[in-house]
Amino acid sequence: MDRSQIDDNGSERGYGLVPAPASSEKRFSFRLGRLWIFGILAALAVLLCAGCQGTAKNPVPVLGKTPNYLNPGDVVKISFPAAPELNQTQKVGTDGTLSLPLVGEVHAAGKSPGQLQSELATLYKPQLQDNEVLVTLETRALPVVVSGAVQKPGKIVFERPATVLEAIMEAGGFTPEADLKKVSLIRIVKGEHYSQVFDLRPVLHGKPTPAVYVSGGDVIFVPEKALLF
Repeated sequence: MDRSQIDDNGSERGYGLVPAPASSEKRFSFRLGRLWIFGILAALAVLLCAGCQGTAKNPVPVLGKTPNYLNPGDVVKISFPAAPELNQTQKVGTDGTLSLPLVGEVHAAGKSPGQLQSELATLYKPQLQDNEVLVTLETRALPVVVSGAVQKPGKIVFERPATVLEAIMEAGGFTPEADLKKVSLIRIVKGEHYSQVFDLRPVLHGKPTPAVYVSGGDVIFVPEKALLF
């Protein structure tokens, strides 16, 4: 049986079926589209944030403390409280060793004074009834390499605390092409190279500037000014 009838205007209409307005359908579809887009954007934002949190690293300042390792050229005092006749004050040789009575050559470079002290106590245990040993760092050798736009690039060894500016002056000072505002200090911290850039113009102009001290093994690089054509 046909479920439609003809109205007075000759058009067909259905029994009990009221079609939804076309404008309502369009509004509903538009809302769904917006919600879908917002959902995708929110998911992307969450993924990006998670990735940032997973890969972010706290920067390690190049001026942070470095391990107190002995270097060739360091002068150490070795004391034996129970056998003072064995007391020694020696400079760590270029091969990194010390020559000590009863035990001969001992490698010292790359070890902290405490580590060397423990090793010596073990080595002297068969030799002495009281094998207490004290290792004290008397003077430190600070090898620093200065390169780039300086008059005499090369390696400099300090036997006292020295600043970046002092190291550059020991290398003959800046050349006329030097870029004083981009001086790099490169340092090894826990086996990784870190660098920091310093502007040395203020201190050369007489302004109060915090002193930046070098550490053994540092590399100072002075770039040349960029040429503008």
